[in-house]
Amino acid sequence: MGQLSLLFLVLLASVVTIPMARLTRVPQPVLMTAIGMLFAWLPQVPDVTIDPELILPLVLPPLIFAVARRSSVRYFRANIRSILLLAVGLVIVTTTVVAGVFHWLVPTLPLAAAVALGALVSPPDPVAAVAVAGSVGLPRRLVAVLESEGLFNDVTAIVIYSVAVQAVVTGDFSAGGAALRFVLSAVLAVVIGVALGWLNAKLAGLLDDPTQQVALNLLVPFAAYVLAEEVHGSGVLAVVVCALYLADRAADADDVAYRLVGNAFWEIVEILITGVAFGLIGLELAPLLAEVKDRWHGMVGDAAWVIGALVLVRLLWLLPAAWISKRVSRADEDTPISWRETLVLWWSGMRGVATVALALGIPLTIDGGASFPGREEIVVVAFAVVLFTLLVQGLTLPLVVRLLGLGGAADAHEEAVKRMWWRAAKAGLTRLGELEDERDLQPEVVERLRERQHDRLARLCPEKYAEEEAQEARERFVQWQAAADIEQEMIAASRREVLAARGEPGGDPEIADQVMRKLDLRSRRV
Repeated sequence: MGQLSLLFLVLLASVVTIPMARLTRVPQPVLMTAIGMLFAWLPQVPDVTIDPELILPLVLPPLIFAVARRSSVRYFRANIRSILLLAVGLVIVTTTVVAGVFHWLVPTLPLAAAVALGALVSPPDPVAAVAVAGSVGLPRRLVAVLESEGLFNDVTAIVIYSVAVQAVVTGDFSAGGAALRFVLSAVLAVVIGVALGWLNAKLAGLLDDPTQQVALNLLVPFAAYVLAEEVHGSGVLAVVVCALYLADRAADADDVAYRLVGNAFWEIVEILITGVAFGLIGLELAPLLAEVKDRWHGMVGDAAWVIGALVLVRLLWLLPAAWISKRVSRADEDTPISWRETLVLWWSGMRGVATVALALGIPLTIDGGASFPGREEIVVVAFAVVLFTLLVQGLTLPLVVRLLGLGGAADAHEEAVKRMWWRAAKAGLTRLGELEDERDLQPEVVERLRERQHDRLARLCPEKYAEEEAQEARERFVQWQAAADIEQEMIAASRREVLAARGEPGGDPEIADQVMRKLDLRSRRV
């Protein structure tokens, strides 16, 4: 089996494991990691030879962009305290504690090498955390906190990691220089992210085809990451800033085609890249163990100490951080969170592809030609941390959620959706009243439109209407539904006719596709 065949199998598994995860209630990242480990132990499967330097720029930009585009600047601005506590403060404290523990376990290693380990295991993975959290039905507020933490903690961790690795390789370290680099990398990333976001918005306005606009969006996260890294900025932060800029300056509300194409595209990207990333974790395990041979037993013991430090530090940090957020929170903040939610956040700190990529990206040698001190043990410990957090924390998180009584988020989510529908429908009624005044509309047309809108409201929020009105609305809805079904049959017949015309001799496929797209947009999702 060649590596191309292996890549195809991993991509196929990325799709197949989605229904498997729903049936087994095992998070998909866990399943993909297990499948990668299974592939790695098969003698027919070749060793993966991906250049470690390419893993971060190929995997992180699209994944981070896909997560960030679902958020907004307003959310980050309103919750800046919790983001700083989790994504900056917790990462720095975790790095310090883990570095101290590892240096105590292996005192022959340079302290900078221990700091590099602490930095690469400190950031929880946003993709793994959100995927697992979403599968167990956590409240949207907790999922948003996990997304926020995941989007920004890589920024802090990667800067600390880079400084530590450089200190080991060159033997030179300056605390003042490291602090200056941290600030400068953040400033450069923000400037590049905003500039590319603005440029993308301008270029997208010149493109009429939604597929071309989405193709441009695909290039932007890679461009932001690479350009920021080239000027010694934070590539991850540049991608986040660019995505948030574009999310807050979204396309026209009437640009339905762009949203349909874009949302579907980014969902596909997220599914495939996430699957490959976590499958890669499992695939790298067998070559790693073969490399360290009989020494892995002692390394696992060191890994247990590091895992214990990670889990304990996160808990000890989150409990007072939640209390502080509660004391200083403003009215517009989504925090504070309860102690039950704090415990779920603690157990949701899963590590993933960023940790693996940083571990594999450690140089083989330092200046002078000597081997990078402790590289093999650092990589083994990093993999052990990832496997423990994914397999142990990921599999037991549903039990923790049930024991803490946080599994009822579905009802709250449904209520929030209903409130949003109510607001949207009322806006439609308001606009109808304005149009009635502006245009010479027939009274029966206005009444029919108003009645149909009220029927939607009565069906979505029957508690806001009298029982008799709600019942009448339900009966009319049945009639409207029957008419809509007939209309969909008519549209389906139109699609079949266009498809037949497309295949006729002399038929123009491009014209047929244009008409088909309009018909598809009029078609109701089943």
